[in-house]
Amino acid sequence: MSVRPAVPGDETAIARIQLAAWRAGHAEVLGADVLDGLDPTEIRSRWAAAITTPPGAGYRVLVACDRADVVGFTAVRPLLVDERTPLASSGGELLALEVAPDARRGGHGSRLLTAAVDTLRADGAGYLVAWVLDGDSARAEFLRSAGLGPDDVTRELATGPTPGQTVAEHRWAAEL
Repeated sequence: MSVRPAVPGDETAIARIQLAAWRAGHAEVLGADVLDGLDPTEIRSRWAAAITTPPGAGYRVLVACDRADVVGFTAVRPLLVDERTPLASSGGELLALEVAPDARRGGHGSRLLTAAVDTLRADGAGYLVAWVLDGDSARAEFLRSAGLGPDDVTRELATGPTPGQTVAEHRWAAEL
């Protein structure tokens, strides 16, 4: 079992894992219509672009492997210090962290989070932020067990084409 930087070709497994994890963990909050409307080809294309031409300096995609099989992934990026940051140093954001539903409870999430934190620390980050959807108690407990906690910042995200279809996300943070 290992974690490594994502390489071209990993985008297929990443998209499959993301869709399976969202269906397993967010169906109640997002709804079947939203999840059924996700385009696997578009998601795969976006991950391919993120791997081959990252959208900014310090943006990284890492994958967890069980032997040769990709079973999870994470994406991180640096944050700049501004009035919205929870702490007074530069930080990093955990953009995604998903493990295939059939590979959960194998330590892959913890390995991914550790690798993400190590990467951000190497880039000079002093804190980490992550976002948790309303109702995602499993993610909240995972982040709490890793030392993160909610910092009372919330944002609303559109979940579909109909105005007013939103879901709340809560920011969690920790010093590194």
